[in-house]
Amino acid sequence: MTDINRFYIDGAWVVPDSTQTMPILNPATNGQIGTLTLGNAADVDRAVAAAKAAFETWGFAPKPARRACLARLLEISAAREEEMAQAITAEMGAPITLSRDQQAASGTGHLRAFLDAFDAMAEEQTLPNGDILSHEPLGVCGLITPWNWPVNQIALKVVPALAAGNTCVLKPSENTPLSARLYAEMIHDAGFPKGVFNLVFGDGPSVGSALSRHKDVAMMSFTGSTRAGISVTRDAAETVKRVALELGGKSPNIIFADADLDARVPEGVFECFANSGQSCNAPTRMLVERGVYARAVDLAAEAAQAQAVGDPAVEGDHIGPLFDQIQYERVQAMIRKGIDEGARLVVGGLGKPEGFEQGWFVKPTLFADVTNDMTIAQQEIFGPVLVMIPFDTEDEAIAIANDTPYGLDAYVATSDEARALRVVRRLRAGGIHINGRATDYGSPFGGFKKSGNGREGGGHGLAEFYEIKVRPPFQP
Repeated sequence: MTDINRFYIDGAWVVPDSTQTMPILNPATNGQIGTLTLGNAADVDRAVAAAKAAFETWGFAPKPARRACLARLLEISAAREEEMAQAITAEMGAPITLSRDQQAASGTGHLRAFLDAFDAMAEEQTLPNGDILSHEPLGVCGLITPWNWPVNQIALKVVPALAAGNTCVLKPSENTPLSARLYAEMIHDAGFPKGVFNLVFGDGPSVGSALSRHKDVAMMSFTGSTRAGISVTRDAAETVKRVALELGGKSPNIIFADADLDARVPEGVFECFANSGQSCNAPTRMLVERGVYARAVDLAAEAAQAQAVGDPAVEGDHIGPLFDQIQYERVQAMIRKGIDEGARLVVGGLGKPEGFEQGWFVKPTLFADVTNDMTIAQQEIFGPVLVMIPFDTEDEAIAIANDTPYGLDAYVATSDEARALRVVRRLRAGGIHINGRATDYGSPFGGFKKSGNGREGGGHGLAEFYEIKVRPPFQP
């Protein structure tokens, strides 16, 4: 059992003001593996005060000094990747192979890319009119991260915030505290000055809201549900702080008849099911040209039936459980909704897979003959559930793809380059995958519409954490 009853504030692990606790659960067994103390507004005040005081020096530290700390963090992160992977598997149920290859690896991957962007960025430049523009830190940044990709999102916020000269208070998901505590330990060992990075555990209504409303917080960066993002924005409005949001998605995967169906269809299924479907940019709507739709459904069914479910502690390419009971019940309700609305259930369905009665495992599920007005085509399910929708023309495919409140990612499969580029130009999404290829570390990530605002990753993600100041050249 692991008891996490200290917060990292002002360079030390301190006893919280709050005494409220919650269990840390393993979603594969629903067994308790620890206890977490949850913070309150007083804990937030203490952390913000430490960050505000530290900004007076860190905010004016030279670029090489900030880079040196980040470089040490990279060395430590790489050395402790296995610990991070094990923590993520235990607390949120990602299979250990996925935790190693993608979850934990994302922390070091993003950090390397941010260092490259940081090196390339001039913090002062001369404008064409001769005026001088400088990029300067904002101040104290409040960072709220989710449970589904815990270290990925922590790195995407903490690293650029500190690189730009800001100080921060991190509120990670209270449901994934093991990885967050480990990240705080690495920050400490990297030698960042006290108060530059602070960690307060807690839930959204208490710690999250206190952070968003705090008068001494200059920026909020939030990743999570659209509903919670709206709440953060409202809380931040009174103090007119900057707000960056990375929210939900319902990503379309458009597959044209000339695509390599044998490759692209199974690939789309497995991409949807990866991380047990708990990724905001998962391709959860497969749009297929009608002439090859029947074949695509057969290929998708074969892939869905082949998707193994297994113990996350065991190596392999299987999927693990959903994160918790609440998420399990939400996914079950959405599967029921799909059946009730008349979608054709091809694979999976309600209940747990045979042999996985403990924990929050679900059946990999495939619906065909879905229309885009159905609930399962419009709402984010956040589980291994794929819906298939036929289309007749390129224009119809684009219309269906864009007919969603979200606009995070979109996927396109075709052998026609001109068509691919034409379709991409018309898709209202922040990131595009073409024929199975995604973008890499260092590219901006974020979306249109209710998928949020701002971008994370690389130079664009770094720029989110700078303020702009302009002055004329000095003349005596």
